[in-house]
Amino acid sequence: MNVYDHAHSLAKAIRKSPQYTGFQEASRKINQDETARQMLNDFRQAQMELQKKQMQDQESSPEEEEKVRKLSELVNLNLTVKDYLEKEYQLAIMVRDIQKIIGEAIEEAMGESAGGEEKK
Repeated sequence: MNVYDHAHSLAKAIRKSPQYTGFQEASRKINQDETARQMLNDFRQAQMELQKKQMQDQESSPEEEEKVRKLSELVNLNLTVKDYLEKEYQLAIMVRDIQKIIGEAIEEAMGESAGGEEKK
């Protein structure tokens, strides 16, 4: 089996994984609930604004931090949004783990081609 066949098999396995199917179901539910979807969008927007300031070494105001904290509390009270975020996180963990495995193989090859020693 060549590497492309393995990649297609991996894609198929991902689509059948509980992380993927759970996230799809949570996405469907949140897209059917306008209130939950808006709550999620508001929360993400507030988070991004706060993170943007932090990345630019700007201080955020106590009001901005309080807004994110309150939105986070609201999000955790809404089971649809909470489930969506949990499923999104689980899928992201799986993808990160797969990327790490692939990255290690590539890193190993790059190290060998650069005259480095093979990892053991």
